[in-house]
Amino acid sequence: MKKTLLDLTKDEWNTLFPIALEEHNPLWKQRFQEEKELLLSKIGSSKLLRIEHFGSSSIPTIKSKPYIDIIIEIPEALLFDEHLIAEFTMLGYTHFVVPEREGIAAYSSFGKGYHLDGKKSQIFHIHMCPIHNAMWEQLKFRDYLIANLTRAKAYEALKINLAAQFKNDRGAYVLGKTNFIKETLALLPKV
Repeated sequence: MKKTLLDLTKDEWNTLFPIALEEHNPLWKQRFQEEKELLLSKIGSSKLLRIEHFGSSSIPTIKSKPYIDIIIEIPEALLFDEHLIAEFTMLGYTHFVVPEREGIAAYSSFGKGYHLDGKKSQIFHIHMCPIHNAMWEQLKFRDYLIANLTRAKAYEALKINLAAQFKNDRGAYVLGKTNFIKETLALLPKV
């Protein structure tokens, strides 16, 4: 039986796809827009209620992994819907369930652009969940960093440090950013 991305162990993922940051690429915004248009044309806006570019590649003043992070709002009834997952699979995405953690409800994640030989084409990460999921706080974080260069550069410095320290440990890299994100969200005015 042929091995798939789902068969990779955590160590294999970390070895095949190490953390590497790049200078901001203005083409990332265009690639997001093209992927958004593809998703809407193939799956439709009745299922995909809102599609946003987030993550470091959406912040023009900082280095980032060259991945396009996308968050998609779906109706609650479509969370983990097998037909919807199959539609993404037909577009070249691999589905992963992100378990509940730190107050964030479980949701679907998809990846595209990874290859078992370690080569990468344009990588897309999709985080798909209803609007009430705490993942949507990431848009507030994105917007704050776009508007606050000093805080954005502090985040970039943290990411550079973490990438050097945890080049082959994606989990530790992500966890190392958690407190900074929480501290930044705490700076936002209460609505």
